[in-house]
Amino acid sequence: MRALHVPAAGEQPQLGELPTPQPAEGTVLIRVKAAGLNPIDNAVAAGFLTQMGLPHEYPVVIGRDAAGVVEAVGAGVEHVAVGDEVLGHVLLAPPISAGTLAEYAVLPAATVTPKPAGLDFTTAAAIPLAGAAAVQSIEAIDPQPGQTVLVNGASGGVGSFAVQLLAARGVTVVATGRPADTERLTALGASRVIDHTAGPVAEQVRAAYPDGVDALVSLHGMDPSGTPIAAVRAGGKVAGVAAVPDEATLSAAGLTGTSVMATPLKEVVGPLAEQAAAGDLKVAVSDVLSLQQATEGLGRLATGGAGGKLVVTVDN
Repeated sequence: MRALHVPAAGEQPQLGELPTPQPAEGTVLIRVKAAGLNPIDNAVAAGFLTQMGLPHEYPVVIGRDAAGVVEAVGAGVEHVAVGDEVLGHVLLAPPISAGTLAEYAVLPAATVTPKPAGLDFTTAAAIPLAGAAAVQSIEAIDPQPGQTVLVNGASGGVGSFAVQLLAARGVTVVATGRPADTERLTALGASRVIDHTAGPVAEQVRAAYPDGVDALVSLHGMDPSGTPIAAVRAGGKVAGVAAVPDEATLSAAGLTGTSVMATPLKEVVGPLAEQAAAGDLKVAVSDVLSLQQATEGLGRLATGGAGGKLVVTVDN
């Protein structure tokens, strides 16, 4: 099969031929129709996850999200069958080796959910990791109707989901983005869009909300000191898949919070796919690329130039 893979440690991702994987117990082999790109893909390609205790077994196929058609199932898999159209995700578990930017991919059955008939493969492939990250970040702050929540880093794939899901809860959403993102984020449900290029986000938020917002969803930046926690009122909450300051720093500011590790299990992703198929959740796909263009997409993610989800389609 054709796959975008890293042949050995320190090498760059390349498109080439690899053996087609076979499903083991509790896994599903799918013929990939589309694969969503995520920032974690660049970390995998660079071998960064070895520093987190996740060894790589080369060749490493890049990609975590996918939608496609079930080709075979391993023992113990009963909720999907050969020929079913599905979406799913390759969880981060050692050793890091399997991926979805390929003609075939093996996914843990726990992440595989049927694709609603009204959802195309490209849209479906954009949902798992970003959608789960949004859902689980929101659950961590437990916002109530009428509260105000700042989504820092709202213009990307996770942020686009978070804005909508928060607005659907009756939350006033303050989103950060560039001026070009304002119309799109407002259409998704943001009440106000803060231009993060115009000055410190926390200062801009406090100018609009002098008492501070009730919570912060952190989706941008790897430096905790850059997280705009000063925008949050005392007693507020902070959570997200990007940088979240440690407990001592949050406590000193009168806040509580936690970092979120998104886990796109079928129980989380399935309902999101149903909402998307019904038109209740917009999936912000900013561009669709071919498998030959996948490395270009990874480059765009690395520079923060995606502005939504990038999805790779696979002709097989």
